[in-house]
Amino acid sequence: MKKAILFGALAALTVPAVLTSCSESDEPNNGGGESEGKGKFVFATTVQGSNATSYVLLTGESLDEGTLSPVNNGLLNDGATQWIFYKNYLYALTYNQGNAGTTRSYVLGADGEMKARGTEYRISRFSSYGAYDNDILTMATGESADVVDGNGYHAKMLNVTYLDVVNETSATNQATAEHPYLMENFLSNGEYVTLAGAEQSGSRLYCGAIPMGLSQYGAAYDNGKWIREGYEHLVHAEAGGSGSGAYKAGELVGTQYPDECWVAVYDNDDFLNPTLVKTDRISTPSGRYRSQYYQTIWSAENGDIYVFSPSYAKTMSDPLQKTKLNAGVCRIPAGSKQFDDYYCDIETQAEGKSFMRCWPAGGNYFLMVMYDRPLSQSGFAGTDLAIFDATSKKLTYVTGLPSNVSSIGKTVYTQNGDVYIPINVEDGYPTIYRINPATAQAYKGVVVEGASDITGFGFLEIAE
Repeated sequence: MKKAILFGALAALTVPAVLTSCSESDEPNNGGGESEGKGKFVFATTVQGSNATSYVLLTGESLDEGTLSPVNNGLLNDGATQWIFYKNYLYALTYNQGNAGTTRSYVLGADGEMKARGTEYRISRFSSYGAYDNDILTMATGESADVVDGNGYHAKMLNVTYLDVVNETSATNQATAEHPYLMENFLSNGEYVTLAGAEQSGSRLYCGAIPMGLSQYGAAYDNGKWIREGYEHLVHAEAGGSGSGAYKAGELVGTQYPDECWVAVYDNDDFLNPTLVKTDRISTPSGRYRSQYYQTIWSAENGDIYVFSPSYAKTMSDPLQKTKLNAGVCRIPAGSKQFDDYYCDIETQAEGKSFMRCWPAGGNYFLMVMYDRPLSQSGFAGTDLAIFDATSKKLTYVTGLPSNVSSIGKTVYTQNGDVYIPINVEDGYPTIYRINPATAQAYKGVVVEGASDITGFGFLEIAE
């Protein structure tokens, strides 16, 4: 079996350690990284020159051994914020703050070389992404053009772009009076939300509903109805901040309900009429880096939905907005729209540390990027990797990685019971590492000489 996981990680450095658990590990499975079927592995690489940076798509036969080089080799391209391998196509999603991003897709030609497809188009700004059937989905919460209050404040709405990978087309959701896709008061507490990830299980989509606080529209509604008593000081009197931290006068930034976790369950991909599922055992189900919201809701191979929370609200400056809940994971059983009684406190196993990202790693295993210190301390960074065994509720730090890791790539890949991930190192070349989830042991694989970074990788079959 092989499976490409669409969504990626940021910087990580690993320190060998094993945490306590109530069960023994399975026997090691050294597996293999050779390609299955008629195709090749594809590596999106960055080459840093003395005067310029270039981006090259390379192809290779194996993840487990050998060397590749982008020097005078591969397909030059414009790079991407996120590379997505999906249904035998490779998409380059580009994020531009406040603007649309240029998107292009690629296939593996009959000659074994990468080729750009004919269409290039622009997509709306996105803060998260996912997939459903033949579509890659990009999502962001923005201002509605049609829903405006008496102060001129625009309500927040959901913007979705559908990228049909087979037909190479794009479409966006169209707001109407009947379906304005409002994100205001989404959780019946006045706050607006954004969505983090879109995990398909059967015909349903499971999305993290991330409360963002009160917009100008929400804070002013009914003379401040939704501002909790004692929280009035959190409403900004004037505009400030910059970039992803910018805010407007009259906004209350950050949720007033940090000790809740909400999941929006949609019956299809129209993003209408969700079932809202809540637990108070974990906090917000999303990782965060600037304006990007990282998916932490994943389906195991049996269809169970595992909902992870890093408890990032512990970083909020005001005590009223800090969560008291530890980083942990809950579960929505396959086919259900409710949480069951499954719960694991990941933060306690990690000696008070949380995580930045996670992905499925085959079976009931998940690969996690762990922070190097508690979120209550300054300067924390995602500098460790760990395997979480959802069956035994065991967290084990990965061993066998180099000591000079500078960052980890943005895509993981599972095959033959192992999970693969790019490791970028200081004073060396980026390398793919294979991790055995049962033992949390990492093994060095193919090296990309001459590159400074592997920003994505996966397997493509030859296009028909």
